Amino acid sequence: MLAYVLHRYGAADAAKLEDVPAPSPAPHEILVKVRAAGLNPVDFKFREGKLRAIYRPKMPFVLGNELAGEVTAVGKDVKTFRPGDRIYARLGKEGGGAFAEQACIDAAYAAHIPPNIDFATAAAVPLAGLTALQALRDELKVKPQDNVFISGGAGGVGTFAIQIAKWLGAHVTTTASKRGEALVRSLGCDDVIDYTSQDIAAAGRRFDAGFDLIGGETLEKTFRVMKPGAKVVSVGALPEPETAMKDLGGRRFLAFLFWIISRTIRRQAREAGVTYRYLFMHPSGAELSELGSLIESGKLKVILDRTFPFAQISDALAYVESGRAKGKVVVSMND
Repeated sequence: MLAYVLHRYGAADAAKLEDVPAPSPAPHEILVKVRAAGLNPVDFKFREGKLRAIYRPKMPFVLGNELAGEVTAVGKDVKTFRPGDRIYARLGKEGGGAFAEQACIDAAYAAHIPPNIDFATAAAVPLAGLTALQALRDELKVKPQDNVFISGGAGGVGTFAIQIAKWLGAHVTTTASKRGEALVRSLGCDDVIDYTSQDIAAAGRRFDAGFDLIGGETLEKTFRVMKPGAKVVSVGALPEPETAMKDLGGRRFLAFLFWIISRTIRRQAREAGVTYRYLFMHPSGAELSELGSLIESGKLKVILDRTFPFAQISDALAYVESGRAKGKVVVSMND
């Protein structure tokens, strides 16, 4: 089968399309004919070796973290799926494998695709949708009437986050360029700050919760517009000790490493009187089913920026890396 394989850490030429043996499902897995795969910043960060302290798989390694496709076989312990089912999934954190014509997935990470969306749209949901849901509902515990600030609302995670925060009943403020303002307002955002010409403080309000998708100076400014005692969750900055203990299996060495590299951010949060948390989302078929129900009922829109053919996956990753995408980017497999 054809797959996008990483041979060494590095730039775009470190990975290439090539033929590899097809996988076989373990007892708890399903084998899927991949119809489309979603692209995310984590893909090129992994290729560059920026996640080596956390994940260090054996090379060569098939890249890709989320997909949509058809079940072709199931392991002997799988009861929830059967051949022919349309599914989508965020693969296991250490597994990869979505950028291929076939992939094996833990059945617990997959869900049935809503009947009213196609494979390309479904492939855009798992990683970004689950990240937004887990950050806003589980970590920030957003409730009706909360004032929520989301940085970078026009991106892949941001477009889901705005809608999920509104579904939870919040008043939502986000940052976007003039080019992205119409998009975020169409998703229900209440207030938009043009980051090219306005400061975050221009919102003129203090927030009950913050979801940071940018990091850096934007995160520092986000701390300063929170109410005392508020919490800020980030997927754009640096991990802190709780990340290792809660999201990465309680790895104490990682907790110590993250304690060192996050000292400045944690100090900035303390000085602002807020709590900082970096989130590594976890795969969940059950939560994907929840997102699917919201999509099927029209309460959640999936925003696709571009769909590339699988043969152009290197170009697709370069486009994601450029930061120009509004919504999600996917590759579509040919039969």
